[in-house]
Amino acid sequence: MLVWAIASQKGGVGKTTTVASLAGWLQKEHLRVLVVDTDPHASLTSYLGYEDEKVDHSLFDIYAADKITRNLVLKSITHTKYQGLDLIASSMTLATIDRQLSGKAGVGRILSKSLKLIEDCYDIVLIDCPPVLGALMVNALVSSTLIIVPTQSEFLALKGLQGMVRTFSIMNSADTNTSIEYTIVPTMFDKRTRAANKSLEYMRENYKDKVWGGVIPIDTLFRESSAQRRPLPLMDEGCRGSLAYKTLLVDLITKELSSSHKSRVTPATAAILTSDDDEDFTSTDSPAKKIENSVVDMVRKDLIK
Repeated sequence: MLVWAIASQKGGVGKTTTVASLAGWLQKEHLRVLVVDTDPHASLTSYLGYEDEKVDHSLFDIYAADKITRNLVLKSITHTKYQGLDLIASSMTLATIDRQLSGKAGVGRILSKSLKLIEDCYDIVLIDCPPVLGALMVNALVSSTLIIVPTQSEFLALKGLQGMVRTFSIMNSADTNTSIEYTIVPTMFDKRTRAANKSLEYMRENYKDKVWGGVIPIDTLFRESSAQRRPLPLMDEGCRGSLAYKTLLVDLITKELSSSHKSRVTPATAAILTSDDDEDFTSTDSPAKKIENSVVDMVRKDLIK
């Protein structure tokens, strides 16, 4: 099971949009997806159609528990209206977590331990992080096989990016057995503006191969998607915003397959990369069916020879 944290120390850069969009594509591919909303503002929870004060169980239940068990974690999960896409909802009470956990040993690994208990249940977990460096963000970062850092193509967002990279250095120093892997994703890119192009140039020059080769463009349908409480790929898979996130997803899975975490890539996740073209990628066939069809094709070709 892969775990991706979507994190930035600046708000409004597209973290929740990134989680929802990647989750939408994964759901379309019939993968088992869990999204975790660790931001007390509960934007992701709302995006998927829930009000934090109305869900029966939330992430707060896990942090408040004296003992973390598999049943507790499973009980904290909300099944959304999209089959295969589940949610651990946020709650305003998460804003008190730093104070409640202060001084306790190992508080940075609560989420990691919780997700490990259910790693047989999902192919990918996506974690939406708050923009503040505290217990909630640290838990998300420690849990992750890869950290995605959405960075708006403008000057103030670059300051937030610098803060995140410093945080990664601190965490690497604190635990020499852990190597933080991250990918910077330029978001809200408007190629018509000089500021956006300058910001993108700065990212590529200063962070080199840590910057994803593509960009997430400005697309007004992102706002419509959040208003409809429906991930954009499930609303309009052919718009430029959706297509950009589709490309990002393929590139991230490819990166994971070449990393030290490649054993955590499930066959269903890896099957996304077997698509030869866009039509295959957006097919309604399950990964298992795609593999079956591929085997049949090979046998038929052998018979022809």
